[in-house]
Amino acid sequence: MPSLLSSNFFLTTHLHKHPHFSLNFSGFYPTSHHPPRTTISCSAHSSKCSLSFLAPLEAILFDIDGTICDSDPLHYYAFRDMLQEVGFNGGVPITEEFFIETISGKHNVNLATILFPDWEPQRSQKFLEDKEAYFRRLASEQLQPMHGLHKLCKWVEEQGLRRAAVTSAPRSNVELLIPMLGLSDFFETIVIGSDCERVKPFPDPYLKALQALKVSHKHTFVFEDSVSGIKAGVAAGMPVVGLAKRNPEKLLAAAGASFVIDDFDDPKLWGVLEELQRKPEVTTAT
Repeated sequence: MPSLLSSNFFLTTHLHKHPHFSLNFSGFYPTSHHPPRTTISCSAHSSKCSLSFLAPLEAILFDIDGTICDSDPLHYYAFRDMLQEVGFNGGVPITEEFFIETISGKHNVNLATILFPDWEPQRSQKFLEDKEAYFRRLASEQLQPMHGLHKLCKWVEEQGLRRAAVTSAPRSNVELLIPMLGLSDFFETIVIGSDCERVKPFPDPYLKALQALKVSHKHTFVFEDSVSGIKAGVAAGMPVVGLAKRNPEKLLAAAGASFVIDDFDDPKLWGVLEELQRKPEVTTAT
């Protein structure tokens, strides 16, 4: 994917007001904020995780924010700072729990009405555009890939699987994140939610990806980290593997995730992939 970034890509943002600003990722969503982790069964009859029913596996679809990169802390800090500046919640900074339950994974079109029901559309749109510019500035300095991402991408390529990214993020964010993660040549197609009639949690973005890749939902699964994204993948007829790096496992499971992993290094995931690899029906795409 060619770079569409220009020399004036970044707008002046709040960082210029905080020259010593830095992010403490270890402080985001501390363990005490999560409910106790429990083992989530992958079916009603067995606690063994398996996607063997997808054989022959044809494709894997990936969300972007919070899934292939650890971007949720950056979005949280951007929303926290900017919402406080406009006096949201009486000027009290939003909590991480509020971010998870109200903001994470939702498209900006929906967030405008959720956060600012009394604002004029132009005002809420401008706020969200400025917030995304602030996020991009943070991401340009702090973005990290999800643990195990490149190991997984290598496995996907070795298996000859089709792959697409399906995101609610604005196009300008995608144009920054994908090259930064070294994935410009990895995805065959990228579906932007705003290009679809309906955004996540509706299935439209994932259905569009299936159509673009010319693969069946019966032989495809999804990686997602948010409730709305999981609901979208399930509504499109596919099993969804949830990533609980930042969001509570119970929320992802309740949304319909087939099983939940910590990141792409999780042994649970690799047990599932190795089982799929051993299936004689697995074929490579041409």
